[in-house]
Amino acid sequence: MKIYTRTGDAGQTGVIGGRVDKDDARVEAYGTTDELNCYVGQAMSFMDPAKYPDLLPDLLQVQHELFDCGSDLALLKQELRPYKVTAAMVDALEAWIDKYDAETPDITRFILPGGGSVSSTLHVCRTVCRRAERRVVTLARTQEINPEVRRYLNRLSDLFFTIARTANHREGIADVEYVRSAEVFRRKS
Repeated sequence: MKIYTRTGDAGQTGVIGGRVDKDDARVEAYGTTDELNCYVGQAMSFMDPAKYPDLLPDLLQVQHELFDCGSDLALLKQELRPYKVTAAMVDALEAWIDKYDAETPDITRFILPGGGSVSSTLHVCRTVCRRAERRVVTLARTQEINPEVRRYLNRLSDLFFTIARTANHREGIADVEYVRSAEVFRRKS
């Protein structure tokens, strides 16, 4: 099989159920989830398996689920096949958020992205995830989507924030609070 097909040379690409322009909102949405997946892989490449034995398999699962998101976003009509992203996947993200958040110290103010290379890259994941979510919101205004993809990306960005803090904590690096922030977070109970 050849990698190149030449079918996209005129500015269109194949999606599940047809062809669309390469700058179509649908392509922007699933393309941004693909970009996010690349950053997740980069973050994982910085992780010492001894410090992140739990997080590495969780992020590998996220990578697979991001492919599921892209697959659902590339689907023109649900009648063509069932959606892959489910509410249970969103629930699993919430459980991970709670688990990793319990490991970190309380915060009350916004924090600046940064710290070690793992945390910094996870913050990049968070912002690219938010962009992917915005692209999905734009797409959903005019075309059919799996609404669980939007929910999944919303929760996934929260996971990236949480595990970025977890990474700094495990590396012994303190979060840096945004000095002009009011107290916006509640303490853990």
